[in-house]
Amino acid sequence: MPRCVAFDCDGVLTQNVSSWKSLHQHFGTTSGDLYQAYLDGQLTDEEFVREDIIRWKASRPRIHRDEVVRAFAGSRLMPGMRELVAELQSNDIDVIIVSAGVDVYVAMIAQMLKVDDWIANGLGFDDDGWMLDDGVIRVRANNKSSAIDQFCEIRGYPPEDIICVGDSSVDLSMSASGASFVGFNPTRDIDIESFLSLGVRVFEKEQILDLKNHLLSS
Repeated sequence: MPRCVAFDCDGVLTQNVSSWKSLHQHFGTTSGDLYQAYLDGQLTDEEFVREDIIRWKASRPRIHRDEVVRAFAGSRLMPGMRELVAELQSNDIDVIIVSAGVDVYVAMIAQMLKVDDWIANGLGFDDDGWMLDDGVIRVRANNKSSAIDQFCEIRGYPPEDIICVGDSSVDLSMSASGASFVGFNPTRDIDIESFLSLGVRVFEKEQILDLKNHLLSS
C-alpha cells in the first residue's frame, strides 16, 4: 500500500469543477480566454490570478473575504469521497490535498474531510479582510511535483510511496518526481485522451469503490 495519497481538489474531492470558476460565476464574469492564454504559456500563474481579480473588481470594486466564503456555500463533496478518505486513513495512509485552487475553498474541504495536510493557491486580503490586487501562488498548476517534493521532505518518505489522484492532464505534473498517478472523473475530452495516450488508469466518479480498492491494493 502507499504511504500517502495526494488528491487534487476541484472535480476530484468535490463536485465543483473549479473554485476559480465558481468565483467568476458569483461575480458575473468569465475567464475562458485567460485559461487558454495560461495553457498557451502567455500568462504566468501570478498574472493569471491577477487578471482574474481585475475582472472581479471591475464588477465589484471592493470585495470582502466573507463574500468569497459565501460564494462557495453549498459546495458538495464527491459522493463516497468522505468514506474513501476515512478508509485510507484507517489503513495508516496519509491523505493530502495538492490544489491550484482557491485556498479559502480548499481549507473548507480539508476540514470537512479531515485530511492530514493540504496546500493551495489563494487570494490576498488586508487586515480588514478586503481583497488585494495580487494572489498568493503556492502551487504552480503545471509543476505540482514541487508541492509533492515539499510533503516528502516534511513527512520523510520518497515520492515512490505516493499515489496521486487527479482529473486533468495538468494534474499529471504531480507525478513528475516519481509518484504514481491515477485519473479520476475526467470530464474534458482532452484530459481523457491524454490519460489514455499515457496508459493512465482512469476511474469514473461512479467507480469510487474501485478507486478505493486500487489505492489500498497498490
